[in-house]
Amino acid sequence: MSTRMEATVTQHFHFSPWIHSSSIVAKPKGSLQFSRRFAEQHILRVPFSFNLQLSRPSARRRTVALNIACSYENSTVLESGNHFASFDESLAIQRKCREIESYLNGRCIYLVGMMGSGKTTVGNVLSNALGYSFADSDSLVEEDVGISVAEIFKVYGEDFFREKETEALRKLSLMHQFVISTGGGVVTRTINWKHMNKGISVWLDVPLEALVKRISAVGTRSRPLLHHDSTDAYSKTVVRLSTLLEERGEAYAKAEVRVSCQKLAAKLGTKDVCNVTPMAIAIEVLEQISIFLERENGSCAF
Repeated sequence: MSTRMEATVTQHFHFSPWIHSSSIVAKPKGSLQFSRRFAEQHILRVPFSFNLQLSRPSARRRTVALNIACSYENSTVLESGNHFASFDESLAIQRKCREIESYLNGRCIYLVGMMGSGKTTVGNVLSNALGYSFADSDSLVEEDVGISVAEIFKVYGEDFFREKETEALRKLSLMHQFVISTGGGVVTRTINWKHMNKGISVWLDVPLEALVKRISAVGTRSRPLLHHDSTDAYSKTVVRLSTLLEERGEAYAKAEVRVSCQKLAAKLGTKDVCNVTPMAIAIEVLEQISIFLERENGSCAF
């Protein structure tokens, strides 16, 4: 990072706004000032933590070392805990967004995949990077009915929920510039594909072991197709997840874009998919979308 900062004390700063490096102006006595462009542009769209450590002072000036990290709150294994994105990742997603923006032409991006695949977490990263709005189809159904998805299943049944889910997708299909996190079973109804095909569908393909790990970390109480009150709930969850994945696998494969998190983890040099950051997955989503758009346009657009 080219920006030079001067300080007279060791200090830790945390900034939650979206920051572009050129929006930071060096000031003496440890202060930081944001330029006016900060209020007008959302360029990196990544929350930064700055850790400034004072080096040994000289007679004329003092310098600091600047460490930058991006944290994603409320997300363990993509759903809780903290994830850190390198500055290189932030620049990479910014660059990829610029490359595909005009080719996307405002089309919505629909994220499909099993529960626990990180659709909401990755969707928020994508929407921020692209400057799109974000929507969660389950949340829209909850707002419409007035109770949680788990309660809807209990009171009205799954068929009622699926009808409401389809209606939510129909409304979203009329929109532009949205990243949409869908429910795990959205792919089971043909009519839903009709709505999603107005945008670009992306399958976040996460192996069963990682799904079990993630869901076990946050519990199954909010997931009506998995929740059990018995003492062997964990074993039943594994069996049920395996069954659902087998039943829906072919349907997920209908998505126009597939992101294999297992292959991505191997590419990044880790065996554990849960070590892959939401930012890294979002970059891979954009990379695979660019390949899809290239095929769609019949030329090497990127």
